[in-house]
Amino acid sequence: MERMIILCMLFFCSSMVLTAAPHKIAKYKQLLKTIKLLETTVKDEDVELLHTPENPVDVCLFTAVTCFQKGTLKLQPENSQVNSTFTQTIKVLKRFTFRNPGKQCESSCESYEKKKPKEFLKSFEKLIRKVIR
Repeated sequence: MERMIILCMLFFCSSMVLTAAPHKIAKYKQLLKTIKLLETTVKDEDVELLHTPENPVDVCLFTAVTCFQKGTLKLQPENSQVNSTFTQTIKVLKRFTFRNPGKQCESSCESYEKKKPKEFLKSFEKLIRKVIR
């Protein structure tokens, strides 16, 4: 009887882990779609250059995601026709959360090179793909 209870608990715990992972991956894939949508509606000329994290080490992923979230707030829509779509997309990116591993990263947002908005978004996409793997 005791073995049966342990077996059931083991099965339950393993099924919880298996269901959690696909949900997280689906969330990241939705985020990638959001970034792609934003790439088509963002103004890329005559705008402020943004600090763009490139290939951060694993302990700096949280800092890099935070930098990208701050940077998205500085993005501008390409024109007034895409403004409502653009605003909704920015809201989605602002709500995105990435778990802080608790380790301190020595680099800050300002330490990264500044790039144009479309390059900034491509780097953000690259970072999210790295997180998925």
